[in-house]
Amino acid sequence: MIRRSIITLAVAALALSACGQKPAAPKTKDTIVFSILSTESAQNMESYWKPILADMEKQTGYKVKPFFSSNYSSLIVAMGADQTDVGWFSNQSGLEAVRRSGGEVFARTFDPSGTDGYKSVIIVPADSKLTLEGLLKCDKTLNFGIGDKKSTSGTLAPMTYVFIPAGKKPENCFKTVLSASHDANLFAVANHKLDAATNNTTALRLNDDRGAAQSGKVKVIWESPTLPEDPIVWRKALDPVIKEKVRQFFLTYGQGDTPVAAQQRANLAKLSMGGFKPADNSHLLVVREMEALEHLGLAQETGDAAKIAAAQKDLDGIKAERLAAEGKAGLAAPVN
Repeated sequence: MIRRSIITLAVAALALSACGQKPAAPKTKDTIVFSILSTESAQNMESYWKPILADMEKQTGYKVKPFFSSNYSSLIVAMGADQTDVGWFSNQSGLEAVRRSGGEVFARTFDPSGTDGYKSVIIVPADSKLTLEGLLKCDKTLNFGIGDKKSTSGTLAPMTYVFIPAGKKPENCFKTVLSASHDANLFAVANHKLDAATNNTTALRLNDDRGAAQSGKVKVIWESPTLPEDPIVWRKALDPVIKEKVRQFFLTYGQGDTPVAAQQRANLAKLSMGGFKPADNSHLLVVREMEALEHLGLAQETGDAAKIAAAQKDLDGIKAERLAAEGKAGLAAPVN
């Protein structure tokens, strides 16, 4: 059957040649689809990213089409289905894009303040007397806001560092548990719609920088160790020519002392970004270690010795891999 198909195609090609026609060449890709995690309204995110994407079009020579979603899983699925080419991910969702969607980290953001990293936090209304200890009483009297399941600061960090070590599960602790974006959770806590919620230091700072009032109406009752900045991920199978143009755009954007570079930095500042640095999949080792810590905690809850041993072995292996990568890069970013 395969041989017959090959012969048929060859005959068709010869027929076209005899008629003075050539087989159609494959269509050249002229558009890059860039996925963007909507940590707040898509309308706001579009306004912040529009000038950056326009600059990307100008420098790369490709049309750049944005793909916005507040649902982390849809970004992962879209890349796996070749519907997107490059994307701004959180660490946890970026890890899933690498695992499940043929993604590859090639760059990561850095903060304009010079602080390399950010922190997950739990916030309560500014006039609340609630403490972390009170939150963990788990008496089902409180309404709690958490992030998307694939959010590093909204879910993974608080689970890893707060709930699992305390032997608690949010669904068993609170009257209601609502999953929403950082922006939605901030507004809900500020307006006393939620008693507490997860968030992160970047979202709080951006709210303050933009002159909004919500960050002043909440207070932090817990913060995590420093988390790595967000990765930029592309499809590993993307055309190498496109990859190189995209890489050059990100790694040079906002760099230099020219008026153009200053404007580019102003564009990035609206997203609390100072620019981009080269990275690879080792950037995700810290979040992999957090994930392994979470798995170990869950295994310990079962009391199953085999599960505990397997989870501990996995954690030790990832930790050794992280330390080796940090030693190679001359870094020091321990996970507590």
